Amino acid sequence: MSRKNGISIEDMLGLEVMKNCKMIAGFKGIKNTITRVNIMADPDIFDWVQPGEFLLTTAYFFKKDDIKAQKRLIKEASDKKLAGIGIKILPYLDALPNEVINYAERLNFPIIDIHYSIPLSDVMMEIFKEIFNKQASLLERIERVHERFMEVMLEGQGIGQVVQVVHENVRNPVVLNLKHSNEIFTQFDDLDDGIVEELLEDMKGFYGSKDGRSELKKLDEDRILISGKFVTRMVMPIVLKNNVYGHIFTWSISSPLGGFDLSIIESASTTIALAVLQELSVREVEIRYRSEFFEDLISADSKRKRKALERAHYFNLLPNDYYVTEVMSFKLQFDDEDDEYYFEYLKDYVNSVVMMAEEIMDYLNLKGIVSTKLNGIQILLGFSELCHVEERIKNFNKRLHNALKERYKNMEIRIGVGRAYKGLDKVNKSFSDALKAIRTGKALTSKEIITFNELGIFKILCQDFLTDELEDFYNTTLKPLVDYDEKKSTELVKTLEAYFKFNGNLTRMSEYLYTHYNTILYRVNRIKEITGMDLEDPSDRLNLEIALKIRELL
Repeated sequence: MSRKNGISIEDMLGLEVMKNCKMIAGFKGIKNTITRVNIMADPDIFDWVQPGEFLLTTAYFFKKDDIKAQKRLIKEASDKKLAGIGIKILPYLDALPNEVINYAERLNFPIIDIHYSIPLSDVMMEIFKEIFNKQASLLERIERVHERFMEVMLEGQGIGQVVQVVHENVRNPVVLNLKHSNEIFTQFDDLDDGIVEELLEDMKGFYGSKDGRSELKKLDEDRILISGKFVTRMVMPIVLKNNVYGHIFTWSISSPLGGFDLSIIESASTTIALAVLQELSVREVEIRYRSEFFEDLISADSKRKRKALERAHYFNLLPNDYYVTEVMSFKLQFDDEDDEYYFEYLKDYVNSVVMMAEEIMDYLNLKGIVSTKLNGIQILLGFSELCHVEERIKNFNKRLHNALKERYKNMEIRIGVGRAYKGLDKVNKSFSDALKAIRTGKALTSKEIITFNELGIFKILCQDFLTDELEDFYNTTLKPLVDYDEKKSTELVKTLEAYFKFNGNLTRMSEYLYTHYNTILYRVNRIKEITGMDLEDPSDRLNLEIALKIRELL
């Protein structure tokens, strides 16, 4: 919106210089705001006028034009969103034609009859003086409000008090939604519960919309329906480091919203952004401290590990509890090609996820810490006894996963969960399990949350020290079959997988592969010829089945 800091048509008519002037059309536009004044000496002035201007002219143009041209001039002035037009009708005309006046009335476009004795320059100067005085007064008010914002922050009164100051000055309901911390601050006064509910639903709808408005880094202004009436809604983003961290909402429920109100929420947005920056900086230090502790705790360096164990009590971690480590990785669907900007965005993103994880841990009364490394997160959970550990971890992960999916639509997430070990000094083992679960699970399943215990035989096959042996085993068993398929465009590997899926039942394999029974029989014989292994032999059968599992890993 334009900054409508000026005077209304009604205010202008109250000036001493306008005492003999009268409004003759467009009475519904009496609240229109005049931001500047211009004298029309040429009809081409519409090429450079601005919204909110009030034009002064004589009826000379009206005298020489026909009614159609007069109506066209009124229409163009209305389309340009001018505040109104003042016309010195006498001595050029006795009165404006009724058709022109009625047309302006239908457009709600104000026409003021300027008394013939008043010089247009006097009208212009008096209006400018009044606009200047009002703007000076507004600037003084805005400065006082800004100083109040600074006092609130310097005295540590918090963001909630900033919202209170906004509410006191805009005299309308105000809501601040901080996305990074999932906090909502409201100021509704004595509004009816039904209206409050509508306003909160409107805020949810703003974020639920697929038009991307919630990611814009500028004011969003709209007219919306509340309790059967159209009201103005202003939404100002909280922008920090080129990211949107939340929004200030206000609705014109009790009084109109204008330029002064816009200035207030702009100033509040800047103040809140500084408070968010301070909060993020403190949290970043805390997260870095916890991350360094966790790195020391899982380190192979005995000195670093001992140092971590000595500091564990600062994090309320007891040495003989049971501990489970989780590793979370996520990938953002991100279009920006600026790597440095992406890294900054990702860092803020990670910090936000950490806060969500900590909130859920507090809610579920779980003990532990959350640390970060690049685009990953490690969660250490401690339990005094083993009973119900599995259910509690499952509940935690479900809540965290759902919260992240609901809030971040563009995030691909995976969580690997290690086994529980007794003793803080064995956290590295659970961490190793979690890494294997997330890496191996990514190759084997589309599940986004996988525990080490779910890996089955892969708990053995995914051991790092077995990598060379696994590759050698695969090369001497299954690889000749894979190479043959690639060279001849056959489906022998797929047939072998079906063999194990249906326990060697050739009839069911035939149905599953939509292939004739005799063809399946032929393929089984070819598998034997190419691999040199007989599916009727238990040892060969086991080797081929394990080789298929290894293939999934490799």
